[in-house]
Order: sequence, then structure tokens, then C-alpha cells
Amino acid sequence: MYVRNLRAGSHWLLRCAVWMLLVIVMLPWFAQATASAASADEQVKSSSSVGGAVYIVYAKQSVEAGLESFLKRAYKEAEEAHAERVVLVLNTFGGRVDSAEGIGELIRTSKVPTTIFVEGKAVSAGTYIALNAEHIVMQPGSTIGAAAVVDGSGELIDNPKTISFWTGEMMEAARLHGRNPDYAAAMTDVNAAIELKEIGRKKASGDILTLTATEAEKAGYADHVAADVQETMKWLGLEGRTQIEVTTTWAEKLAAWLTSPVVVTLLLILGIAGIAIEMMIPGFGVPGIVGIASFVLFFFGHYVAGFAGQESVLLFVLGLVLLVSELFIPSFGILGTLGAVSLISGVVTASYDALTALYSLLIAFVAAAIIVYVMAKKFGHRGIWNKFILRDKLSTEQGYVSAPSRDSLIGRTGVTLSPLRPAGSVDVDGERLDVVTDGRFIASGVPIVIVAVEGARIVVKEVHATKNE
Repeated sequence: MYVRNLRAGSHWLLRCAVWMLLVIVMLPWFAQATASAASADEQVKSSSSVGGAVYIVYAKQSVEAGLESFLKRAYKEAEEAHAERVVLVLNTFGGRVDSAEGIGELIRTSKVPTTIFVEGKAVSAGTYIALNAEHIVMQPGSTIGAAAVVDGSGELIDNPKTISFWTGEMMEAARLHGRNPDYAAAMTDVNAAIELKEIGRKKASGDILTLTATEAEKAGYADHVAADVQETMKWLGLEGRTQIEVTTTWAEKLAAWLTSPVVVTLLLILGIAGIAIEMMIPGFGVPGIVGIASFVLFFFGHYVAGFAGQESVLLFVLGLVLLVSELFIPSFGILGTLGAVSLISGVVTASYDALTALYSLLIAFVAAAIIVYVMAKKFGHRGIWNKFILRDKLSTEQGYVSAPSRDSLIGRTGVTLSPLRPAGSVDVDGERLDVVTDGRFIASGVPIVIVAVEGARIVVKEVHATKNE
């Protein structure tokens, strides 16, 4: 039974490997098809051919890895089209610092100059992105600033090294286009007390600076205030240019959701738990489907987002193959260890941040172990988990016997054929039997009587000894 379950589990792993290989083959095609569809869906707002085109890119979401991937695509298309300018419509509460740094570098190094149009808010990491642009245009009522570093729960981080680093990054971004770095420091460093003469107030220690559109214009952090993108285009002197709007595709939106830390951890939990449970159940069932689907979604999201390559999926599939090999090839755990390392490497190399991926994997392993344990305890009495154990019994009540019953021999008499010391042979009605005594010696040719039968053990005594007792 155990071997059958083991073979079934290994067959499932092989099927999983085949599915993942299909993912490898399909991902480049799908990514190319998605990119082509995105280019085809870009809306041309004006048919004028005066000057180069202006790419209007919408970034109305949290600053995270998915947004960075989308902007890389948009800027690549703008450069290939020799666009005259990118107008990046920004409306965000902020997000990840590392993603903001990547986007800031993208804007700084792009061959196409960028104008930021702040539609509503560009706070926290969004402020850093805006400071890297050549121009900042703000909508009336919009805000910029409040860029102090916070943790995942929104609490301020008071680590001096972290504060110093991020303050330096913000101040340097402000200096790029001649903006007063003191305002950037006031937006970032809680402990700083800074006199802000242009807006007629002082930033006290313990406060974080946020500027309205009017204040930002006075401080030189907004080059212009405009109601919308078209007013911004007019201010830039580009109202006669072809305008191409670039928005995220459905695949990029899905990838942004799939690559968020919470969803990544959930997919890893479901993937690991699904495989573990499927290995314990022969055949291909719901746990296996959930496990495969979770890992396919994990790699799909990271591939579309631009983090994972085919090598990541290959490492994952190689890990599955090595684990299957460990079941049949004695390797003293070498193949199993290599398989586990390959699986982990596949997940880590597919992720945006290796350390975050390792944390997510650790959480997933612990959570999956708890799920498998709870499922085993809950469904153990239904026999689902007992497929590893042979519980069938061949009992007497079911008509099975391990040996013929010889209880009918009790009380029958015979004669010893050999001395009993205490074992030997006797003759009972012409049948030769192997017997033992209760420890006494009985010579050959002495009459005996069978006093007990215990399985295959037949106990005898001398006839006269029995009478005396």
C-alpha cells in the first residue's frame, strides 16, 4: 500500500513538472502577445504630426514592483518611438522605497524627458519619483511631501541610518533640477527643524512637511499649476503634438496583484500544502490542482512583471524531478537536498527581492506544515490519511485463522516416542506430535495425557502424575 501511494505521489510530481515545463514554453509567447496587445490598445489622442509624439503615462496606484515594471515598458516604447516627452500622470499615496528608487533611476536615465503631472497627490515615495522629473505640474488642491520612511504598519521608522540614507536620497533628487533640498529634508526627517522662508513658515522638530499646490509653486517644487493634462501640454508648448496614452494592461494589473507580498506568501502556502497533501493521497485531486495553480500563478505574475526568467521555472521543475528521483534512487538524501535547494532557488530568483522571498518562503513552509497537520488530524478517521498504513486484519471473527485449531487434543492420551527434556515426540492414536512438558523429564515409552494446547504448543504430563494430582 505504501509503495502504491509513493508511486502515485511521484507520478503526480512528474505531471506537475510537465505542467511547469508547459508554462516555460508558453510564458514568452504570452508576454509577447500581451505587449503587442498593449501597443495596439494605446490611444492616440491627436493626429497632428507636428514634432514628436508625447507619451501620456498613467501611474495611479501604489508604488510597488508592478508599477516599476509597467513604467519600464512605457519608457521603452517612448524611446523606441523617439517621443519628444513623457507626461507621467501621478496619483499615489506612496509605497515601497526600493521601487521608488528604481522608478527614479528610470526617469533620470531616460532619453525622453519627463514632466510629472500630480493629479491629487504624490506623497511619500511618490514625492521622490516626482523630484527626479524635469518639470512638476500640480493640479489645484493636490499635495506633495510627507516622505518619512514607515514600516509595513505605517509606523515611523526611527533608525538613524535609514533616516539619513533616505533624507540624502530625497535631497539629491531635489538638487537634480535646482530645487531647494531643505524642503526635501523637511518632508523626510522628522527630527529636523527647518526655516522655510518661501512659504512663510517653519518646520518644527516632530513634524513632517506636506506642500499644497500653491505652496509647492512658491517653494519651487511645482513649476506650474494646471487643471488637467491638456493645460499642462499647453504650458509645455506641446498642444499640437500627437498624444499617445499608455495604461496598464489587464495582465500587468493581475501581475501587480500577484506579486504583492501578501498574495505571494498565500500562493506559496497553497502551493506547498497542495503538493504535500497530494503526495499523501494517491491519484490526482483537488489539492494537486490547487498546488499547481498556485505555483503557475506565482511564476506567471513574476514573469509578466519582468522579475522571473525561464531559468527560474527551470530550477523549480528541476527541483521536482530531483525529489521524484530521491524516491527511487538511494542517494542518502543528496538528491532530495539538491531538489529542495533547486525549488527554493527557483522561487527566490523569480522574486523582486531575494530577502523578502526567503521570508515569504519561511512563513509559507510553517503555515503549510500546520495546514497538513490539521488536515491529517481532522480527516484521519475517514481513512484518507491511512492509505500509508495497512490496517486490514485477518481476524478469527472474519473467518481467518493463522493455524488449524487443535483444542480437541486436550484430554487425549498417548505414549512418548522419545525422552521429553522437556520437548520431544509422542504418539497419539497413530499421529506423531511434537510436544513439551511443564518442565519435568519423561522417559521414552511412558503413557502421557495432553493437558493444554497454546497455539502450536502442546503440553503433556505423565498419566500417573496426573492421577496423583
